[in-house]
Amino acid sequence: MSISMLSAVLLLGLAAACKSEPITQDQRMEWWRRSRFGLFIHWGLYAIPAGIWKGRSIPGIGEWIMYSAKIPVKEYRKLAEQFNPQKFDAKAWVGLAKAAGMKYITITSKHHDGFALYGSKASSYNIVDATPFKRDPIKELAEECRRQGLKMCFYYSQVQDWNEPGGYGNTWDFPVQGDFQKYLDEKVKPQLTELLTQYGPVGMIWFDTPYNISAEQAQSLKDLVRRLQPACIISGRLGGGVKTDYISTGDNVVPGSMIATDWEVPATLNDTWGFKVEDHAWKSPRLLTIILFDIVAKGGNYLLNVGPTAEGVIPAESAAILHKMGEWMSVNGECIYGTEASPFQREFGWGNITRKGDKLFLGFYQWPADEFYLEGLLTRVEKAWLLADPDQKGLAFQQTLHSDTERPRLTLHLPSTAPDEAVSVVVLQLAGEPMVQQGLFQSGDGSVLLPGVLGKISRNGEEAQLNFGSRTGGSDGWLDPAIAIDWDFHLEKPGRYRVDIITMETGQHGDPAWVGGHTFEIHSTAGLQGVIRADEKEYSPRAHYWHRIHTHAGHLTFDRPGSQHLRLQPLSINPEQWPDGRPGFTFKEIILTPAD
Repeated sequence: MSISMLSAVLLLGLAAACKSEPITQDQRMEWWRRSRFGLFIHWGLYAIPAGIWKGRSIPGIGEWIMYSAKIPVKEYRKLAEQFNPQKFDAKAWVGLAKAAGMKYITITSKHHDGFALYGSKASSYNIVDATPFKRDPIKELAEECRRQGLKMCFYYSQVQDWNEPGGYGNTWDFPVQGDFQKYLDEKVKPQLTELLTQYGPVGMIWFDTPYNISAEQAQSLKDLVRRLQPACIISGRLGGGVKTDYISTGDNVVPGSMIATDWEVPATLNDTWGFKVEDHAWKSPRLLTIILFDIVAKGGNYLLNVGPTAEGVIPAESAAILHKMGEWMSVNGECIYGTEASPFQREFGWGNITRKGDKLFLGFYQWPADEFYLEGLLTRVEKAWLLADPDQKGLAFQQTLHSDTERPRLTLHLPSTAPDEAVSVVVLQLAGEPMVQQGLFQSGDGSVLLPGVLGKISRNGEEAQLNFGSRTGGSDGWLDPAIAIDWDFHLEKPGRYRVDIITMETGQHGDPAWVGGHTFEIHSTAGLQGVIRADEKEYSPRAHYWHRIHTHAGHLTFDRPGSQHLRLQPLSINPEQWPDGRPGFTFKEIILTPAD
């Protein structure tokens, strides 16, 4: 059966099912929530110059070369005459994604350069009609995804189109903005219709860079998708304030805290998305595995990108990284697929936690020496074992209750060496649903973590708000020194503690920056005053591009165990201006560490 006939049969079945019973949001999202890990593919004419134009290395990401080098449409379109990726192999591409443990593929059906990577009747500027290749790679990938059991999804640039006067972005060919509505009606909607009717069930349409699209225009695109394929997910970058099916974070941005909805991180293996011959900034498989686990532990999905060459080959470095991640997934996939966010509200220095029913998966980024303590788990643990152990040999553990704080503690006795060089996973089989004692308590290593997101925020005694949802997890736009944060916490061990204030670098991931010079007061058992300065810079895989900046604020002495209180009050905030605004006090947390 041809793909067009198969598509018609499948879509008729979908339409019939949808008429009898509307699809719920949970039904639409079920496969996506179960998958957790997908492959992004940026491929197009930009793979030919690969970051080089007329002998000059063009700064920026590879797929933006037309924009970055201000290449005229007439010149750029000539690249289509050279595009003949004879080494393209849909079976190999899908097989690589499957070997990596990925469950869906999202490919650029049309990126900002306006070139369609499939045979489009709405525009002759496409891979079938404008290139010597003459094949439809979208068709081949869709067929192969069905054979190998992956979901096929399409990226589509709905607003930016540098080939069209009505699309946004090309001011060097079209200094006067053309008719955007005409562009939507004559190119975007017809091409979306083609994608949603010619390639069988589509898992998702991944929109991008919405810019100035109106609410009415965005809603019309949403309505089109819902009408043609009601089960198709609509990504978070549709625009116009129109509600979509999930949130897409910024590129390569892992949220610093949990998000109470469905969300996804689109990210790269190096710096570019489309192939760029000079980009060798490859991230390690270990780092990417840590990021994957951390995203899933916060309730999100990870969409990890490759940029194939103009010959149709996924770079060897990309393939090697994905195969290495696949080795980890083949052993540890249970802690990723179909799991939910950690029941704990906070991050941990040692790693993070995913959950599936009455199981918790403790993912260690740093392996503890012998004993490990988990504070706050109320539910009885029936068994603990290493996920990498096929025999599920039980680990020794004890559950106790601290006499002073009534804080539950789980003590695990672990092997001396980590079972995995990336993320080592311990499974806890619980007696029921995980119940957690929320609150701020002393960790097993004696430290106390006071995150800004878990503090009580006020301004002159009245409730106030700070945004901790930035790309780094630090406060975004804390410019008012009248705002303070208070914490109530429990201490098991009295004594002298070092106080560190953690702020975050921010800005663009290619050009991070940090502003200090803010003055502060800390009120607790004693008062401390000081200036936010960079006493220490710490790398964190959770933020990757943005360092944690430590300010050593002094010492506090606590004479007794039990309930404690601490307040952070800025006295002044540095008003330094950046090109993209004032960063303010990018506070993340306070750490108390035993000094004796």
